Amino acid sequence: MPALDVAAVCSGFIYAVALARALIESGTYTSPLVIGAETYSSIIDPSDRQTAVIFADGAGAAMLRAGNKDDPGAVHAIDLGSDGSGKGLIQVAAGGSRLPKGTESIDHDQWYFKLRGRTVYRQAVDRMSVSGGRALALAGWPPESVRAFIGHQANQRILDMVGDRLGVAGEYRFGNISEVGNTAAASIPLAMADTAADRSVRPGARTLLTAFGGGLTWGSIAMTWPDASPARLPVAAPPPDRAQGPQSETGGVPRGESRTVKPWLVPRSLH
Repeated sequence: MPALDVAAVCSGFIYAVALARALIESGTYTSPLVIGAETYSSIIDPSDRQTAVIFADGAGAAMLRAGNKDDPGAVHAIDLGSDGSGKGLIQVAAGGSRLPKGTESIDHDQWYFKLRGRTVYRQAVDRMSVSGGRALALAGWPPESVRAFIGHQANQRILDMVGDRLGVAGEYRFGNISEVGNTAAASIPLAMADTAADRSVRPGARTLLTAFGGGLTWGSIAMTWPDASPARLPVAAPPPDRAQGPQSETGGVPRGESRTVKPWLVPRSLH
């Protein structure tokens, strides 16, 4: 069974769903599994209060399959974007082709994840607001018809601002950043799993997902809420040397537990 990695950081889950949708529509595969998984504790500087108390490890997944446009879980529209001129706003400087492992001149700090908070904040609000609006327009849905809005769980102020700009009522915004932290590509499937577990959204409700991440990358999905329940799967505990990392500080995904939502649908009639 083939597998591949999508390097779009916090937008990775949105990008991977777009790829999975295309694979289904082309007839290449029938039921791709999209996984968002992160181990930020391996690249976070524990002394950096800007990142260490926010970022966490986590994993979530969703299985897609072909279906009808009126079925719960149908993906109706996707918007993607990127801007390479902002590559330095969110990065780990060392470890790639420019500063490969073994380069003697690399500073210790360059092995850690860094971001320029204020600039990233402005970019995230602008990009997710515009992208979310485009996805809704492609689907033909007015913002006031959205009954579930889940953004990448980066920062509550960012999520509030994006929701306000899009015109989505506060009662229809869902997330778990206060309990889980920022799990990057895993944040949207984990937030969906928690929302599904609480039965806060009825199957078939109009749903908007949006994310922004390094690259710069961003993207949004207009879909209907799936008729699915989250599954909890056992996973190995983290190594002892990572036990006090961001996962334990923010809550993260509880050790020995992972959360999954499945399935979503790609309507055969949408191309």
